[in-house]
Amino acid sequence: MNRIKEILDEKGIKQTWLANNLEKSYNVVNGYVNNVRQPRVETLYRIAELLDISVKELLTENKELEK
Repeated sequence: MNRIKEILDEKGIKQTWLANNLEKSYNVVNGYVNNVRQPRVETLYRIAELLDISVKELLTENKELEK
């Protein structure tokens, strides 16, 4: 499971922007956002880079980050 949707909402970023910057289709990114499919590790790192966060933040719930 990932937090891509939550991070996009927090930053006010649209899925279409992420899809364009990843050079992936909207449907693929929508699958990532809705946890229907999981991105490859390389793609996770690229998403984290684009969103200016760590990969850990994409994969860890807020409660766990605060510990």
